[in-house]
Amino acid sequence: MTDSVLHFDRVAIELGGRQILSPVELTVKRGEFVCVIGPSGCGKTTLLRAAAGFVTPSGGSVRRKGAPITGPSREVAFVFQDYGRALLPWRTVQANVSLALEAANVPAAERPARIAHVLRTVGLQAHAQKFPAQLSGGMQQRVQIARCLAQRPDVMLMDEPFGALDAMTRETLQDELARLVREEGLTVMFVTHDLEEALYLGDRVIALRSNPTPELPSLAALIDVPLPQPRDQLSTKEHPEFLRLRRELYHYLGH
Repeated sequence: MTDSVLHFDRVAIELGGRQILSPVELTVKRGEFVCVIGPSGCGKTTLLRAAAGFVTPSGGSVRRKGAPITGPSREVAFVFQDYGRALLPWRTVQANVSLALEAANVPAAERPARIAHVLRTVGLQAHAQKFPAQLSGGMQQRVQIARCLAQRPDVMLMDEPFGALDAMTRETLQDELARLVREEGLTVMFVTHDLEEALYLGDRVIALRSNPTPELPSLAALIDVPLPQPRDQLSTKEHPEFLRLRRELYHYLGH
């Protein structure tokens, strides 16, 4: 497991007396893009929060690079679905990205170059002095991703980051994210309700089930996605293997 970045060792989580996750055994390897699907309330976000150190398992443990996770780390970036609340409205794009560097005590003299680099990376260099209210939803989500990249994480945890966006913006950001992951060598766990999004982005797809029991634990399926890279919004989604996997995984969404 030398290439293991995240390891969930029989992780179980109870919240409010309810079993949310029942022993999850999973390893996420370096550079891997793992998508998590499942019906509402099955524990997708809870699994992500345990990986971030926001939630302590009731049983088992989560390890990052072999060490137990005991709390949040700057090596792990978390991208929230609600980009509007994730950004400070009184700060410009540049100043919002700067938050990550300020929290890491990066010297003020080093910040402009790092901010400029990540804004170029996400295509926002021309909008550095704008405020969030002056940006579209897709651009606001890019700001949040840029802020995460600024902290130079090893792991990116993403909780339905494109769920509130229109279809065209969503597809554009999917392609930009895939490019960033390849270029930056990031390890990603990505929660989504959209099965096509999971198959388009993921190297593997994890399906969770609701109301787990000892006989039927949370992890319902773990599927490899052997589709060629880089992927294309048209040809990938017409690929016979894409269609086969979509059919195989469809019932895990609770339809």
